[in-house]
Amino acid sequence: MEQIKAYLDQIATISNIDWDFFTSKLQRRVIPKKSIFLRINEIENHISFIESGVVRLYIPKENPEKEITFGFSFKDQFISAYDSFLTQTASAYQLQALTETTILSITYDDLQSVYKTTQIGNLIGRLTAERLFLIKSKREQNLLNLSAEERYLKLFKERPELLQVIPLKYISSYIGVTAQALSRIRKRL
Repeated sequence: MEQIKAYLDQIATISNIDWDFFTSKLQRRVIPKKSIFLRINEIENHISFIESGVVRLYIPKENPEKEITFGFSFKDQFISAYDSFLTQTASAYQLQALTETTILSITYDDLQSVYKTTQIGNLIGRLTAERLFLIKSKREQNLLNLSAEERYLKLFKERPELLQVIPLKYISSYIGVTAQALSRIRKRL
């Protein structure tokens, strides 16, 4: 609970009453390594804070080599199929724990209760949504404006932990190239 408190304290000051109400709604879950904890066409009912571990967001394909990885989340970050969570409609992608992952989750209904009951709930919700949007927007701009080699170098510079814990096949998909193309990029560098 201290990790999520430290994260939220960066955003706003939370009263003890609001904090106690919020934490009463959180559920700790441990997701085993390689487990899919949200499948395509399921409705996302949680937004979660990662205490430890790595999560991959991806679109599954019949041929696993063709899967499209479009995001990763790490310790001290929020994770959700956020579009499905907001609209309470079926998810178009899956969430998979790449390592054993511990998360603190709040359900959609409980989060609505936090918004209605606490003074700080709406601010935290809005600022968290804004941060998720900025991450998504930055990724889209990188895909549109940078070459594959530039995307790899930027990823290596900004997120070196990715390259230490995530298989290269997922990284190649994330930067939008084949595994063979990524291998050639790595050899050139």
